[in-house]
Amino acid sequence: MRTAYSVQTVRAAERALMARLPDGALMQRAAAGLAAACADVLRRRGRVYGARVVLLVGSGDNGGDALYAGARLARRGAGVRAVLTSPGRAHEGGLAALLAAGGRVAGGGAAEGGAAAGGGGDAAGNPFAAAWGGHVDLVVDGITGIGGHGGLRPEAAALVRAFEATGAAFVAVDLPSGVEADTGEVLGDAVRADATVTFGTYKPGLLVDPAAGLAGALHLVDIGLGPELPDVPDLEALQYADLAALLPVPGSESDKYRRGVVGIVAGSARYPGAAVLAVSGALRGGAGAVRYVGPGAGAVIARHPETLVHAGPPSKAGRVQAWVVGPGLGDGTEAVEAVRGVLEADVPVLVDADGLRLLDATVVRARTAPTLLTPHAGEAAALLGVPREEVEAGRLAAVRELAARFRATVLLKGSTTLVATDAGPTPVRVNPTGTSWLATAGSGDVLSGLTGSLLAAGLAPRDAASAGAYLHGLAARHASDGAPVAAQDVAEAIPAAWRDVRA
Repeated sequence: MRTAYSVQTVRAAERALMARLPDGALMQRAAAGLAAACADVLRRRGRVYGARVVLLVGSGDNGGDALYAGARLARRGAGVRAVLTSPGRAHEGGLAALLAAGGRVAGGGAAEGGAAAGGGGDAAGNPFAAAWGGHVDLVVDGITGIGGHGGLRPEAAALVRAFEATGAAFVAVDLPSGVEADTGEVLGDAVRADATVTFGTYKPGLLVDPAAGLAGALHLVDIGLGPELPDVPDLEALQYADLAALLPVPGSESDKYRRGVVGIVAGSARYPGAAVLAVSGALRGGAGAVRYVGPGAGAVIARHPETLVHAGPPSKAGRVQAWVVGPGLGDGTEAVEAVRGVLEADVPVLVDADGLRLLDATVVRARTAPTLLTPHAGEAAALLGVPREEVEAGRLAAVRELAARFRATVLLKGSTTLVATDAGPTPVRVNPTGTSWLATAGSGDVLSGLTGSLLAAGLAPRDAASAGAYLHGLAARHASDGAPVAAQDVAEAIPAAWRDVRA
């Protein structure tokens, strides 16, 4: 399990650990891990000895981490030069270590976050382009730390862009400068890193878009912080072993009804394919049987003859252990009645797509059985009454607000899929799987069916949502393999993803 903690929690843990360690020991641990990761990057690009490394150094502790790491690289034969974005406020010990190791410094009068003056600059604002012929192998971003807010200042942004133009690899210290550590928001210019070396624990912004998209490959350095961190993190991301422990496995005495029956209310005359895709996902999700209710029965049976079909209403279709309602349902009278009827059932209910537009928030909050909502950003924005852009920029805040407002579990789909519950304190779950090819029509219908089937098989809503998103994203990777993929391809790849996890 990957876990992430807020800045406040990390700061408190660091203080507690530093009180038991010699002065400067924690920074040396961080610098050693950072230097090792930077050396790995340099080896992949050629070699460490003779490599050209630039440190972008702010006034905070991560600037000190960068300086000490730079000293270690200099002792291994790299040419290391530091740009101090706040001359006179850089970490004194780190600066002395760099100079003693043979590194050089460019300084100037820029304010915190600004570009350093001097050092052989050129018209592009790159202090070392003239001295090194414009060639830099690695840039270490130590401009701002986890306490930074509001994006890079203009001078710092210009400096970063100048070094990006050299083609150098960027390694961020703890997190890319300019992103919000606690939320994953990007409120201005920020560093786009090829890799981020973070210390002690992950920070939420490293796992949640849009900031996660700027972090590159993540490297966690153990600095001994674990015992000081609370048991309940702010965020967590499942890994294979965690998911394998959740997936249902039938026993020797299982039959199709003991394994669970999932009911699917989806599709319409206009969107019969939504019914087929939701059933496709459900048949591969672990339940023993799928019961379909709606006008798409002909299309469903033609594709999946093992499905149990019923004309409706849902209350007359037979016993189920969970319902999925909404994909391709439309907004007619029958759709409204179907959503209302499903929400009256005393079993877990997953509401997606058109069902989200038709649900009554008061009814959802009053339910005693669990409810799982699965909106994308646009649907989440409509439920919250805010612009879509606000949800996309602040996904973590949006999913938490939805869970609290509807007293439900919420799976917020998107480039970072998040799962939150109204039961606290419970970490938000971040889904680590997927591919950009998954942004295709009907993929959400497959996810709904898959997740609903896991609900019917007995998983709690939070676990069903997490496992469904994980398998869905992994199946998309299997089906796509770097090429365009259709929703039905994703459904058909679910068994391969399931076997991959179980293996």
